[in-house]
Amino acid sequence: MGFFSSLFGGGDKVEIKSIIENGAVIIDVRSPGEFAGGHVKGSVNIPLDKIQGNISKIKGYKKPIVVCCASGMRSSNAKRVLIKNGLEEVYDGGSWMSIA
Repeated sequence: MGFFSSLFGGGDKVEIKSIIENGAVIIDVRSPGEFAGGHVKGSVNIPLDKIQGNISKIKGYKKPIVVCCASGMRSSNAKRVLIKNGLEEVYDGGSWMSIA
């Protein structure tokens, strides 16, 4: 079960909630249509295919980043892209519903 949790972004939700409570920016990497259908209050929608083009904007937040999506697949990819581009405090929240 731990393997699947890490594979699909199911990290330590207690830690994620604490990080969010301490001011992290939540980036929802789903499509605008999915985001419009429901999202975490206060989250920012930057679809996965737009993450690379928004690196400087995301770095400008100067806060920890929690990425989320529908199942954890896209958020896992987004985390990888952000870390590859020099962001250090990036957390995979998995499904947006699990952190809402």
